[in-house]
Amino acid sequence: MVETLSQLFLNTIKSYAKDDLMLYKKDGSYTPISTDEFGKDVKHFALGLRELGYEAGDKLIILSENRPEWVMTDLASLCLGGISVPIYTSLVPEQIQYIIDNSDAKVVVFSDEEMWGKIKAIRSELAKVEHYITCQADGPEGTLTFADVQKRGEKLAEDQPDLFEELALKVKPEDVASIIYTSGTTGVPKGVMLKHSNFVSNVHAVLKIIEFTHKDTVLSFLPLSHVLERMVTFAYLSKGCSIAYAESIETVAENLLEVRPHIMVSVPRVFEKIYAKVMDNVLASSSLKRKIFFWAVKIGREYGKNKLLNQPVSGSLQFKKKIAHKLVFSKIIEKTGGRVRFFVSGGAPLSKDIAEFFYAMGLIILEGYGLTETSPVIAVNTLEDIKFGSVGKLMPGVEVKIAEDGEILTKGPHVMKGYYKMEAETQEVIKDGWFYTEDVGYLDDEGFLTITDRKKDLIVTAGGKNVAPQPIENILKTNPYISSAVVIGDKRKFISALIVPNFEKLEEYANANNISYSDYSDLVKNDMVVNFIESEINRATPGLASYEKVKKVALLDREFEIEKGEITPTLKVKRNIIEQKYRGTIDNLYIE
Repeated sequence: MVETLSQLFLNTIKSYAKDDLMLYKKDGSYTPISTDEFGKDVKHFALGLRELGYEAGDKLIILSENRPEWVMTDLASLCLGGISVPIYTSLVPEQIQYIIDNSDAKVVVFSDEEMWGKIKAIRSELAKVEHYITCQADGPEGTLTFADVQKRGEKLAEDQPDLFEELALKVKPEDVASIIYTSGTTGVPKGVMLKHSNFVSNVHAVLKIIEFTHKDTVLSFLPLSHVLERMVTFAYLSKGCSIAYAESIETVAENLLEVRPHIMVSVPRVFEKIYAKVMDNVLASSSLKRKIFFWAVKIGREYGKNKLLNQPVSGSLQFKKKIAHKLVFSKIIEKTGGRVRFFVSGGAPLSKDIAEFFYAMGLIILEGYGLTETSPVIAVNTLEDIKFGSVGKLMPGVEVKIAEDGEILTKGPHVMKGYYKMEAETQEVIKDGWFYTEDVGYLDDEGFLTITDRKKDLIVTAGGKNVAPQPIENILKTNPYISSAVVIGDKRKFISALIVPNFEKLEEYANANNISYSDYSDLVKNDMVVNFIESEINRATPGLASYEKVKKVALLDREFEIEKGEITPTLKVKRNIIEQKYRGTIDNLYIE
């Protein structure tokens, strides 16, 4: 049985010979990389690193968007017993410097000139780095190219043909495979040390309950710096799936049509945008088309409910479902490539309404839950066992218990070794083998886990009522006029919200209602616009308790930005930063 990621790689190369193990965009079309070619690239790059003095226990930075070289670099380091340290390309130089310095990295692999620009700005401060390697054909002065390193490795492979496999098989399950720095929503990023056994246990657990096969093609666009995309990449490779890399988040819609994937992993924001786009198109269509669409969704939901409850589907409902598919759903499914078996959603809560909407159309989103510290998956819905609004049942081998205050605790082979150079912080979150997630939730009678919110995010109003902001924010973000929302109200008399509008839709509303404005700042201050958004919020939240309802809103004139420290690279809001930046705006909402 495979026990390390280096063993997993060796097994893939020997078991899944195919022409298109990986696919990447080159000169306007997708170009395949065969299993044999991929295997040689990893082997030669690994041995090239060894020639440069990279040894077991050394750390290597990967600063690149998703591409085959990302995975090749990662596996090369892992097969040498090295420790990969991924960095999000969206981070600013100062954040990158902290991670490179704190991790004691010896090698930095970067993708292109843009990433080099970030490194160059801090290079004089990086005393521990010995080598900089670019994925491009030509590198800046003082750097090596990927091909340069491979040539060194190719020569070593000729001299010692068995060396690579010998080194790969020396790696132990308890060896640290990666240090992944957390997003830092509440403070300084912490380096999560994940062992080979952590990743491998999660891969084995996933494959027991969700089927991946060598016949599947997957589209990868969630950053490989994200632990979920990294773990599922190992799972894909272990089963010989073909992995195609999206060019960017902006081209996903186009790449879906080109690749026609069977599987795609995403964060909820992508599904929210697809939902908003579909609804936007529907609401802009004729009255007849709108009626047909909502009739089809109603039929799809009814059909889906019967399936979920394992109830018989009448002949009449089956017939209506076929018509709904032909008239409405097939057109939407075609835009995903037409072959999707399932999507996976993680990283943040997915709206139950959006999950049910996709299911009604015949597109299944399997929502799961986990953290970087748990490598990452703790629970996930499956094709056979799914409950919308929950994050599914526990993974095989994973234990969970709920503390008295509702916090989710977990124990098992998936829990990290600890935080790098942070023993005290490690002891704060791992006690008697249990990892304290800081998430609040519950297990129902059927064993499904539901997350209600982050423990630190829970709002306690001045009246003593506990309010979970994330479910409210998820409801608000399904509205076509709202892009982002942050719910406020801790120690306040009522709940309010900071709203980033969907400016494209808001401008349409303003123009249709003869509202004049000079720029976005002017637009969001208009009383008519504010009243309109408040009415949209009231319309979207009839089911909330009175103390949960949003009483007042402040509209912001721009999106939250990673560069300004307002959101993490995984698009999670840094609430403490937002509340500090907009303290005056928030206080004005509570002036009586």
